Amino acid sequence: MNLQKEFHEIVNFRRSNRKFDPNVAIPSEVIERSLQRAILSPNSSNMQLWSFHWVSSSAEKQKVAALCLGQSAARTAQELIVFVARPDKWKERKNWHLEQVQKEIVNEPTKAQKMMQQYYGKVMPLLYMADPLRIMAALRLSISFFGGLFKPFYRTGGASAVRIVTHKSCALAAQTFMLSIASEGFHSCPLEGFDSKRLKRYLKLPYRAEINMVIAVGRGTEPGIWGERIRVPYEEVVFKK
Repeated sequence: MNLQKEFHEIVNFRRSNRKFDPNVAIPSEVIERSLQRAILSPNSSNMQLWSFHWVSSSAEKQKVAALCLGQSAARTAQELIVFVARPDKWKERKNWHLEQVQKEIVNEPTKAQKMMQQYYGKVMPLLYMADPLRIMAALRLSISFFGGLFKPFYRTGGASAVRIVTHKSCALAAQTFMLSIASEGFHSCPLEGFDSKRLKRYLKLPYRAEINMVIAVGRGTEPGIWGERIRVPYEEVVFKK
């Protein structure tokens, strides 16, 4: 098995295709496998602050396609997956981690288990907790300022910092999903053009949840590829020291 060659082929096969063949269905197991692989994606502190909403029925796809501004990729997709950043899930995920640690403890916790309890029990609330008066945000900014006066220190802040972290993790999952779809011989197109308020309402998402992107999936067509894939030169974006 030549993993390097196979991965190179998958990356090159993956193109944003904007028009899918309406006559080629995607087996449900392809989407399921790809979502399972997406769940394996790296994410901040393994908090897994995401949710993936699979829109499959014709009637529901039409609704979501309209909310995606009628884009061809959304209209012709066999499947639509909405990737959502979920900072609102931090307490649930934090408690889940603490439960996993507790299950592994025999008699007394080990040093590593104590560190995990400290990390998820105290550090995660400090990083993710929000309040109307923004007291926690001010506390985080103060800790970052004073902690970083004389040495490298993790810089955090208010709700915007939490949003960035959760969106980065969600985007990593979305990329894993698209590469998985490519490995299955199908095509995808990530969409950022959508009515976020109406789509959020359609999915019945809570206030702090935010849509990261919508991914359209299907068997791509030649008209769906808009020209050659061009990139700025390597030396303009890669800097080595």
